[in-house]
Amino acid sequence: MSHIRQHLSDGSAYGKLMIFVGLLFFVPLLVIVFFPDEIMYAPAFLLPAVSSVVLGYLVCYLTHQNQERTYEYQSIVQRGSLPVLFVWLYGFLLGMVSFLFTGQLTPVQALFESVSAWSSTGFTLCNPSTLPHVFAFLRSYLQFIGGVGFILVFSAFVRNRQTMSLYSAEGHSESVLPSLAKFARMIFLIYITLVLVGSLLLWLSGMELLNALCYTMSAVSTGGMSPHTGNVAQYDNLTIEIVLVILMFIGASNVATLMVLTEGKLKKVVRSTEMKFMLGMLGVFIPLVALSLFFGTSSSLFESIRQAVFGVVSIYSTTGFSTASYYEWPPFAVGLIMLLMIMGGSSGSTSGGIKLIRTYFILRITRDSVIRQSTSAIRTEAPTFNTVREKVPIDRALIASTFAFVACYVGLLIIGTLLITVTADYTLFEAMFEFTSAVGTIGISNGLTSTSTNAPTLIIEMIGMILGRLEIFMVFYAISSFVKRINWAVRNRRH
Repeated sequence: MSHIRQHLSDGSAYGKLMIFVGLLFFVPLLVIVFFPDEIMYAPAFLLPAVSSVVLGYLVCYLTHQNQERTYEYQSIVQRGSLPVLFVWLYGFLLGMVSFLFTGQLTPVQALFESVSAWSSTGFTLCNPSTLPHVFAFLRSYLQFIGGVGFILVFSAFVRNRQTMSLYSAEGHSESVLPSLAKFARMIFLIYITLVLVGSLLLWLSGMELLNALCYTMSAVSTGGMSPHTGNVAQYDNLTIEIVLVILMFIGASNVATLMVLTEGKLKKVVRSTEMKFMLGMLGVFIPLVALSLFFGTSSSLFESIRQAVFGVVSIYSTTGFSTASYYEWPPFAVGLIMLLMIMGGSSGSTSGGIKLIRTYFILRITRDSVIRQSTSAIRTEAPTFNTVREKVPIDRALIASTFAFVACYVGLLIIGTLLITVTADYTLFEAMFEFTSAVGTIGISNGLTSTSTNAPTLIIEMIGMILGRLEIFMVFYAISSFVKRINWAVRNRRH
């Protein structure tokens, strides 16, 4: 037993991550305990779980942390980017294996379902009304783990010198001092508490217990997969909608904000620039959408406000739950929700999109530039913004990285939209809506993403979901690191 622990301790990050992902697939088996008639689906989880644990141990046995050389100077994010991309792609493949057992999907469709779940997007090709309970749980469960983040969950249970670079590479920018493991455990505990409390509230509001658990995991992870074909509209229950709005709002909030709230420091949260901007944005978009629904549909004022509150929070948080067909809303309201789809939620949250803080930076920099050019005043100090912890200057490096990311994001939207117009013969607006939903990890569809969608279109959407969840640059870093390792291996072999 001691030599097994030694191999696991000294093994590479890749082997440990494979074991970790494999262990995750044992959890859905607990659902079969409560639904014993679904025992025939146990291999859907035992196969990827057992094979991944065994394969991961073999990798740990055959490799060593010291063999993972850094071939030139790399930042902490660059060092961890390749293992992070590997574990996400590996998780997608294991998920595909499980979804193939539903009997509803082809291999490409099963991979699409897996990518959508892990990336907390929420697109689905399955028919929820005929899906076994264990697979309904699997979709929401994968969204929860993927939304919180593979590496954050991994860091909560595994102590390793490599975890800091992995954590940073996954897109987390929060301060984790004094201990990453302690920080990760606290964050994971917060999310687990939210799942337990949310499930209880939804159950008390009239949901079946398993559905309450699935909806809560999807809301907290801002994923949006539903156990029902009619989504949240299935219930037409105001209390349920209020609970879900609260859960989605929390899910779209920065984890540092959640940490500060647990410390009872509400004033710091209120002073946060991102929180102010979030509340201000909701204060603008909700009334505008409500007015558009009231004057553009037959809905009453109360019903318009109700739909607007739920819809705006659902879209801005990139959850994608619905109480109505968003695509059938008046054009003005559809335009507003598309803006929300691009903006996304808070940085350091489970949501996707450009992120609110980057949107704030762009607006702030644009405003300051207009003021500077229209007046003779010269500003000698850099503008600042408040986090929940400190005041941070908006310096040139931050401005450059913000505009670089936004440029890449917009470029990705344009390229993906144009490709889908070719592969699927959609109109430009239909393709833009669908691909924006994929890249923003929102998952609402205009009805074009279904089992009848061709494989090339599904692959384009999968690429969009992956780049959107991992925030583009991390994927670029990983590919660059992989190419450098190949080049190093080739040069070394020649010598």
